[in-house]
Amino acid sequence: MEYISGVVERVTYTNEENGFSVIKIKSKGFSDLITVVGNLAAINVGASIKLKGEWKYDSKYGKQFNVYEYQETVPATIAGIEKYLGSGLIKGIGPVNARRIVKHFKEDTIRVIDEEPGKLIEVEGIGAKRVKMIEKAWQEQKEIKNVMLFLQSNGVSTAYAVKIYKTYGNDSINIVKTNPFRLADDIWGIGFRTADRIAQQLGFDKHSYERCRSGVIYALSELSNEGHCYVTREQLIAETEKILEIEQDLISTTIEKMIEEKSIIFDSDDAIYLPPFYYSEIGTAARIKEIISEQSAYCTADVDDIINRIQNQCGIRYDKVQIEAIKTAARSKFMVLTGGPGTGKTTTTLAIIKVFQELGASVVLAAPTGRAAKRMSETTGMEAKTIHRLLEYKPPEGYKKNAENPLECDVLIIDETSMVDIILMYNLLKAVSNDTIVILVGDVDQLPSVGAGNVLKDIIDSGIVNVVHLTRIFRQAQGSAIITNAHRINKGEFPRLKGGKNSDFFFIEQEDPQKIVETIRNLCSKRLPQYYKVDPINDIQVLCPMQRGEVGAHNLNTVLQNTLNPSNVFIKYGGIHYYLYDKVMQVKNNYDKNVFNGDIGRIVSIDMEDKTLVINFDGNNVEYDATELDEVVLAYATTVHKSQGSEYKIVVAPFTTQHYMMLQRNLLYTCVTRAKKILVLIGTKKAIGIAVSNNKIQHRNTLLAKRLQLSAGIKDVIK
Repeated sequence: MEYISGVVERVTYTNEENGFSVIKIKSKGFSDLITVVGNLAAINVGASIKLKGEWKYDSKYGKQFNVYEYQETVPATIAGIEKYLGSGLIKGIGPVNARRIVKHFKEDTIRVIDEEPGKLIEVEGIGAKRVKMIEKAWQEQKEIKNVMLFLQSNGVSTAYAVKIYKTYGNDSINIVKTNPFRLADDIWGIGFRTADRIAQQLGFDKHSYERCRSGVIYALSELSNEGHCYVTREQLIAETEKILEIEQDLISTTIEKMIEEKSIIFDSDDAIYLPPFYYSEIGTAARIKEIISEQSAYCTADVDDIINRIQNQCGIRYDKVQIEAIKTAARSKFMVLTGGPGTGKTTTTLAIIKVFQELGASVVLAAPTGRAAKRMSETTGMEAKTIHRLLEYKPPEGYKKNAENPLECDVLIIDETSMVDIILMYNLLKAVSNDTIVILVGDVDQLPSVGAGNVLKDIIDSGIVNVVHLTRIFRQAQGSAIITNAHRINKGEFPRLKGGKNSDFFFIEQEDPQKIVETIRNLCSKRLPQYYKVDPINDIQVLCPMQRGEVGAHNLNTVLQNTLNPSNVFIKYGGIHYYLYDKVMQVKNNYDKNVFNGDIGRIVSIDMEDKTLVINFDGNNVEYDATELDEVVLAYATTVHKSQGSEYKIVVAPFTTQHYMMLQRNLLYTCVTRAKKILVLIGTKKAIGIAVSNNKIQHRNTLLAKRLQLSAGIKDVIK
């Protein structure tokens, strides 16, 4: 082993996931910069470091110093101090302020920041607020260095080390040493596998109860991410065995102990649940039964006169099924209205609202996402809120609207209900009075919710609530190839791909992935914006079956970001550059910020000094610290799953056999129905044919339909 020391001149590369870095240092006795490679936690330009390692020769990159251990010391020269402070190490000090501070305090700069930070007020352009910010950040970075060195030496990435420190503070090392599996429970983004890797490096027993318990929870969580509310014992043992690689008997014993502790719940149907899914499922069934059992003052079978009056006032004629839907709503306590595009769901919903208003009832509207709520407001002319806003969710207290403080309305109408998962449905129904009429509107043939459950389908399948299925495509919708092809796909028929000049549905046949990417780039940047006079970022959305692959959302985001956004103002986090004006999507419900999974926005400002940015979500400006950016992804391209509940002026969608695993009828159907004006499919007829033919909808383990039938006393329940 050899020892060298020097000052960091450049950070050439950093892998945020594992901390591996390539840096260039200037060292006494060496005329050229030295390339140093290894696990270097949060190293910044300007830092003075002592390194322990060995010289190696790389055939591609030449001579390198492979580092095994390092120690950081405070830089001594004025130039070094300025580089160090201006590197982004401390929130509140960027290159400009670093220059001003060092010019004022010279060699005494580090001591002043460390011992007398109040003196920073003497520097031009630094006010009291920034002084406090710098003081706090300086203390944090000193403490975090030790934590990060410990965590990185045990296989934790720089990005996650920051999150661990933010969660546990100075107790981080102690907590991680005592029970690293807590990380998987407490910190979003850190899964069981990361925690398990740390535990193994710390010498934890592979067969310990803590590890087995965490593995079982992880297996259940992963299966819930696939939409399952529960798993069978056999499934759970098999999945956990794959994860833990230990004997099944030990897993079985762990499961029994966890059932005893009530950290998981065993149901009589050999169903094992995480508690939130169990209580949400039985709670949803119970609430629907209670709502159906109670009468409403506004339930009436006689609305013929009102319907006629509405038709005359609006100059509209409802068809037979629509009139039946309106009458069913008027006499039901709980009803489902479902149907595909162009079948008159919106027109029928409007008529139902008008009927109840004529009867003197107060009507409240909501939808699962901001975009869906906004669209509902535009089509009805009434206020529609997201379900979270309607229920007044405020962390950490939870939902302010609940059984003790219910929603004040006679009729509640929820749109895009196919997107509502079991936990959100239960929280919604808890806040509904028993005498309220509930109407669920949605397209049951779309993809089910991202979260666990298959709520809309289960409610329909139970047979205990009134359901009206609109099937007729109205004449004005028949002129749209998007709508007619959506219905063809839904019926298992191959779509008509030939689009004329005035068509709204186009197909470009292309098999080569590189050519598909180039075609998408050209369509989004030139052809579509020029022909349809639209904004390429706001009005065009690329939808992909998958994240991965050359024509997956991840790669297309990079390509389109480089093509559509010329800005050079950015923040880098997790290997991703977030540029000013980028189109981004929130991928985690953040109740503090009032933004939710699937919300799309634009970056409207970036502060490179403070390492913060502001994203505008439908008029709502939300600030993010750089360390919070793992909640946000680029959204020039996104997956079809993430597009649920949204409509876009123009949709461009690659469908190739590269996506074989995801080629399903309901995925293609959902993709096509997201396009409002124009749809462009790019790929192969073979891929589209596979998707149309594959109607094997992925089964989800839920017992909601069965619980609803049992609650209604139906003996011949769904198997």
